[in-house]
Amino acid sequence: MKITAPISTPAEVEPLVRAGARELYCGVVPPEWVRRFNTSGVNRRVFGNLNGYADLERVVDNAHALDAEVFLVLNAQQYGEQHLDALTEIAAHFRSIGGNAAIVADISLIALLAANVPQLAIHVSSVATCRNVESARFFAQLGARRIILPRDVTVAEISAIATELPELDIEAFVLNDGCVFEEGTCHTVHLPMNKGGPICIDNYEFEYRAASGEAPAQRALRRLEKNDQDYKRWLWYRFGNGFSVAPNGYPWGPCGLCAMPAMHAAGVHSVKIAGREGASERKVKSVELVHEVLRRIEDGEPETKVRECAVGLRDAPSHCASGYMCYYPEKRSRQEVASYAEPA
Repeated sequence: MKITAPISTPAEVEPLVRAGARELYCGVVPPEWVRRFNTSGVNRRVFGNLNGYADLERVVDNAHALDAEVFLVLNAQQYGEQHLDALTEIAAHFRSIGGNAAIVADISLIALLAANVPQLAIHVSSVATCRNVESARFFAQLGARRIILPRDVTVAEISAIATELPELDIEAFVLNDGCVFEEGTCHTVHLPMNKGGPICIDNYEFEYRAASGEAPAQRALRRLEKNDQDYKRWLWYRFGNGFSVAPNGYPWGPCGLCAMPAMHAAGVHSVKIAGREGASERKVKSVELVHEVLRRIEDGEPETKVRECAVGLRDAPSHCASGYMCYYPEKRSRQEVASYAEPA
């Protein structure tokens, strides 16, 4: 099982590979794209992209020198017809400099790249919301070689797809960003925090009123406020615990480390670390964290011991006990959750 990590600058290649990543993914915004379409929306991220083809070539050269692969993100849900030729040109250029695969969600673009840039592998983005065997089979027939599964599939569903379609590589999320809704059907953008941030953070000011227009009864108001507090707490976890880190530098936030033994046994090819726009140090510590868990799995440690290690590495058992950080909560036993909880 390989670790797939995000990059946004050529300088990140070596430290991430040295930390344990064997696959890197990135976006790029060529200046000619901006001039032609008056937008930087080549992929789903406005931020965290390489500056141009020169940076992209350096990334590919540096990664290949360290025996790592590079994937280019072209993963908007849909592109306009006027964009498809330009995207094919970007993909062809990427392949010409040695790029390994394109991460794609739009069905039209998948078919177009399979026909016109056949040497470039196609990885179906999680934005395509492929979550079952028949959907994966459909994408394979279009020419896909890998499926990147959405965050909310179960380990059993992952295993079923991997077992039924062994010719496909399966990639699953393991660390960092947690989408509040279903990203494949979300058509909003992530604004800078000083402009409100992602719409799903829900930073609106409002007050409750009864249907009569009067203030609600105090008992109802307390329940509504408690519900809002719980929701805000859940949002805080889904957005990386406020992008905070443990004292040892390991990131807190959405996580699938405890499910890695089961995914490894199911034949999952790669585990994905999210966060192209994150700080370089956070990316490196993320890879180190996942690599340590993977090392223990490959050394044959029992699954329960691996999960105990995964929880202990970040030294915040109460975060794990909350259940809010788990991509795959079904892999946590009640006994383990109880043992993670810190005393009141």
